[in-house]
Parts: sequence; structure tokens; C-alpha cells
Amino acid sequence: MKKFWILILIILIAPLIGGIYGVLHDQLTYTISPEYYTKFKFYQFGLATAGNEAVFPHPRFEVSIVGFMATWWMGLPIGLILGLVGLMHSNDKMLKTTLKSIVVTMVIALLTGLIGLAYGWLFLKYSDLSWFMPDNLIDKENFIAVGSMHNFSYLGGLFGLIAGIIYINKKLKTLITKN
Repeated sequence: MKKFWILILIILIAPLIGGIYGVLHDQLTYTISPEYYTKFKFYQFGLATAGNEAVFPHPRFEVSIVGFMATWWMGLPIGLILGLVGLMHSNDKMLKTTLKSIVVTMVIALLTGLIGLAYGWLFLKYSDLSWFMPDNLIDKENFIAVGSMHNFSYLGGLFGLIAGIIYINKKLKTLITKN
């Protein structure tokens, strides 16, 4: 019965961790391309109405809202899947091991996102993309690079989930061989 409550706790914590990840991720990408938010994301997430450019007195607050809204939901399936895999561990190891696997997932997502950022800067800027591009875009290269980072980060969430599952299994094997 205790494992059930640990699983519920993980499922509740994981979306919060995912949302915090999104806030930090989007603070970084806003630094690289404010236009990605002022001319795209703020509209996409309903924080501004149509116009040339969304201007807020403290835009990093709105960036945080976008970041949280964009990623909290990824924490739900990640927490559920890793929590279920974590059930293999004893009560005293399940929470700690599963939370560490969530950190592994986030690190892989971030690294994959950074690869996407580099890919955007090095290759995509030369491509004829069918992405939405605002008419009044000034810094197209950084807009594309940040868009690429966002796309790669979601893929990184999947890679990270796989790495998190592997981490949980390796921890279990280590415990078994110690005993």
C-alpha cells in the first residue's frame, strides 16, 4: 500500500518538475530570441491578442507562464511511466530512485535541446522552412534556432524517458548484486 502512495506522490510531483523545467528552458530561449515569444509564443498560448508584437512590462513573467504551460503536461506521462517502473524497487528506494530518474530525463531533454539549438544555428537557418515566420521578424536565425531547440527538447523528453527507465533498472540490478 505504501508503494501506491509513493506512486501517487511521484505522479503529482513530476508535472511540477516538468513545469519548472519549462520555465528555466524558456528563460534561456527568451534570452536567445525574444521575438520567438513576442511575435509567436505569447499569441500561441493566449497571453496576447493578434498584433505586430506582444509587449509586456515584465516579459520574463509571461515567458515563465509559457514555459510552465508548455511542459507541465510532459511531467505527467513521464512521472507515471517512471513511477510504474520504479515499483520494482523497495519502498525505501522507490521515491529516491524515481526522482533521480526524472532528473536524468530532464538532463537528457536539455542536452537534446541544446543539440537542436546548434542544429538550428548551423543548418536550419539555410533551409527553406515551412514554419510560421512572422512578417516583421528581425532576427530570423535566432528565431529558427530557438524553434529548433524547442522541437528537439520534446524529442529529448522521449530520449530522457528511455534513459530514466534504464537508470531505474540499473539501480535495481546494482542493489540485487550487492545483496
